[in-house]
Amino acid sequence: MINWKIIYKVLGSLLFIEALLLFCCSLMAFFYEEDDFLAFAISLVVTVFFGFMLRLVGREADNNLSRREAYLVVTLSWIIFSLFGTLPFLISGYISDFTDAYFETMSGFTTTGATILDDVEILPHGLLFWRSLTQWIGGLGIVFFTIALLPSMVGGSVKVFAAEATGPIKSKLHPRLSVSAKWIWLVYLVLTIACAGSYILFGMDWFDGINYAMTSTATGGFSTHNSSTEFFNSPALEYICTLFCFLSGINFMLLYFSVTKLKIGSLFKNPEFKFYLLCIAGFTAFIMAELIIRKDYDMEHAFRSGVFQVVSFITTTGLFNDDAGRWPHVTWVILAACMFFGGCSGSTAGGLKAVRGVMLLKTVKNEFRQMLHPNAVLPMKINGTNVSQQKRVTLLAYLTSYLALFLVISFTMIAVGIDNTNAITITLSCLGNVGPTLGLEIGPTMSWSMLPAAAKWMCSAMMLIGRLEIFTVLVIFTPQFWNKN
Repeated sequence: MINWKIIYKVLGSLLFIEALLLFCCSLMAFFYEEDDFLAFAISLVVTVFFGFMLRLVGREADNNLSRREAYLVVTLSWIIFSLFGTLPFLISGYISDFTDAYFETMSGFTTTGATILDDVEILPHGLLFWRSLTQWIGGLGIVFFTIALLPSMVGGSVKVFAAEATGPIKSKLHPRLSVSAKWIWLVYLVLTIACAGSYILFGMDWFDGINYAMTSTATGGFSTHNSSTEFFNSPALEYICTLFCFLSGINFMLLYFSVTKLKIGSLFKNPEFKFYLLCIAGFTAFIMAELIIRKDYDMEHAFRSGVFQVVSFITTTGLFNDDAGRWPHVTWVILAACMFFGGCSGSTAGGLKAVRGVMLLKTVKNEFRQMLHPNAVLPMKINGTNVSQQKRVTLLAYLTSYLALFLVISFTMIAVGIDNTNAITITLSCLGNVGPTLGLEIGPTMSWSMLPAAAKWMCSAMMLIGRLEIFTVLVIFTPQFWNKN
């Protein structure tokens, strides 16, 4: 049976973390003396109160989560974090509809970056900072952040990490997960500071620099301007953004080892990184050629726009420096492929993950060899490590679930009146936590405000399912999960 007391205890602890984040935003609102300060103050009090109540109810619980409780607490954490994250929007009145506020907050925490705001520039600084902060915390995971900050708050942290981490192959920097979490967060923090410093050095003010750095390294895509990075009209800033989004799409453990041990060459020996890099290079070259031939872009402009959009889509960031909706429609197919594959496992990027792409290619290769040599035993190795048969079965189950969800939700979107292209790319965008969509009604630079309420709730659910890699959420809805045995 589920031990609800330990669930309440962990959720209460996590609400205290969220209250701390709200406090940081209230300081920002106070500094700028804007009308969102009271909204953050009330949100802070409400969040602390419910956090205290949940801790009180779960005070007698032990500090050990079972596997089932780990799946449940991770899923509930993201739902409840998003629920309390709506408070600043609703209380301030800048988003008056609960559906819209929940969509915006879930999009933030899952680093999807889709927005229902037609004009983000009307928001005060505190709310703009809150949107960016939700993405930065969600980049590596809400519970993972807590394990790094206060490991004693979350019992059974290895099971929780397995439920929240991205990618089919889990690895650690250190035998103790809390130490590994600290090192990974250190990499994340260094990337963010370096990105903010670069942005400020090349022309952004400190507020924009910090916000864009948080959403770039989180591969989230929320911006403080309606025209995203295009607002600055600066090629240098666009190249910086491309670089840090690219780095944030690499497996952070691989990045840590290659940098700290001064073995940058080891990156290029890693099959997942090579797949990721080749996809970016190939897709960029194709789009670049299309823009030069069919849109009369000059060489540099075509390269800059092409590589920016490819990196933005494949790392599921969603920032833009050009309107891809005006590009030749064949480029939409390339960008949709970027949305599908995503970045590397163990990064802040979403999507299927490059390592699964490598595993699928190796599976196909082995199948051809098996046809010619029926009795051969063909291992599958990723970076020198053998992939067990169980992981191969899990890969196929994951891909099947991904495609089934994609088909069902796309069909439902079309049924509620959304045009075919938008329905397909909206579903891909939500499942991959990408943000922009491609289509005639809702373009890659537009908000999703015109979606009906039912579609917004479906999108919010898909964002969560995609961020937690499908099984962590869907297993809760199986009868076996609630059986006593």
